[in-house]
Amino acid sequence: MTGQWGTPHVAGCRKKAPHVPDPSKVRLALYQPDIPQNLGAILRLAACFDVAVDIIEPCGFPLTDKALRRTAMDYGARVEIRRHDGWTSFRESQRSAGRLVLFSTHGTASLETFEFQPGDCLLFGRESAGASEEVHAAADAVVKLPMAAGVRSMNVAMTAGVALWEALRQIKALPASAG
Repeated sequence: MTGQWGTPHVAGCRKKAPHVPDPSKVRLALYQPDIPQNLGAILRLAACFDVAVDIIEPCGFPLTDKALRRTAMDYGARVEIRRHDGWTSFRESQRSAGRLVLFSTHGTASLETFEFQPGDCLLFGRESAGASEEVHAAADAVVKLPMAAGVRSMNVAMTAGVALWEALRQIKALPASAG
């Protein structure tokens, strides 16, 4: 976290130093997540694709190191997790980083035509309320996933999986097959 804790905090729920992913890849960022199970699924996704995760607090649940261990299971040790105590501290940490790409049902760009770049930060809003107008205004791009007519939205962890795979495919950074 930042603020009262100083610099961005890599979650302390590990017994050994975390694996740090290639910074030229994309990152995932979660804006005030509401549901711990979705956070856990996204941390597992990040471990499987070797990308870092930013958690922008406050969360809709107590986010302790114990809760991180419980939701991420043994995958948490493979993910660089940076916790930020709010939107402002997250933005300060991203000043020299790549583009901020927000995923929203109100997106103006479609995933099928959007062109990702190495260093992009893929940002996902709250499950209950999405992202604030301030977050939308700060995004370099707002992308939506095409969905069938009559449905409201996709689960945030599923959206993150689809978006992350497509971003890594485009920048040729998918992990090599293990066998």
